[in-house]
Amino acid sequence: MTPERHQRILEMLNKRQPDLTVCMEGVHKTHNLAAVVRTCDAIGVSDVHAVWKNERMRVSGGSAAGSQNWVDVHNYSSTKDAIKVLKQQNMQVLVTNLSDTAVDFREIDYTKPTAIILGQEKFGASDVAKEMADHDIVIPMVGMVQSLNVSVANAVVLYEAQRQRVAAGLYEKATISEEVRQRMLFEGGHPIFAKVCKTKGLPFPHIDDDGQIVACDDWWKKMQMTQESWQDIDD
Repeated sequence: MTPERHQRILEMLNKRQPDLTVCMEGVHKTHNLAAVVRTCDAIGVSDVHAVWKNERMRVSGGSAAGSQNWVDVHNYSSTKDAIKVLKQQNMQVLVTNLSDTAVDFREIDYTKPTAIILGQEKFGASDVAKEMADHDIVIPMVGMVQSLNVSVANAVVLYEAQRQRVAAGLYEKATISEEVRQRMLFEGGHPIFAKVCKTKGLPFPHIDDDGQIVACDDWWKKMQMTQESWQDIDD
C-alpha cells in the first residue's frame, strides 16, 4: 500500500459515523441498494441494513449488493429482526411515513445514534416498521408526486444528518472501532492478500502505522501455500 493510499483510507475511516445508519425494507432491486450504499459511503455511514423481499433474493443478491469495499451491508429476512439489532445499538429508529404524527425530517436531532428505515417505493414502510419506529418523518413536497425515489430520499435525509453532525463537530473525532479500522485497512490497502486470506481461511494480520502488514513467519509461509498443503502440515 502506498503512503498516499494509506493516508486516504485513514482520512475516510476517521470520519466514519458508526452510529448513523440506514435500513432498506423489501429490497428487490439491487441497483437501488447499490445507490443507497454509494450515498452512505459519501456521507460517512459505515453500515447499511437490508431486509430482502424474500429469501431467494437475499441469497442471490446479498453478496453482490454487499460487495462495496467501504460499507458493510447486513442482510435480514425480516424487518423485525433488523430493527431489534438497531435498537440493541441504542439507535433512535426513524421511518419515512406520511402519518398524522409525522414530522419534517429536518426537525429530528441526527446527532443522536440514528437509524433511518426506508420503505419500498411502491408500498411504503411496512406495518412492523411503523409500529417499532420511534418517529415518523416526511420530506415535504409541493408538486404532484407524493414520494421520491428511495435512493434520492435516502440522500436528502442523510445530508441533513451530515449537516447537523458537522455543526456538532462529530466528524472531527474518530469513533470507528479498532477492529473495523484494521479490517478496512487490510482489505482496502492489500486487497490481493485479503482475498487469499479469505480463500485459505487465514486470520487478517495487523496493519502498522505506515500501512504495512505485520505478521509472523508462519503466516507468510501459509500465504504461499495451497490450502491443502497448509492443512496437511496442521494435521
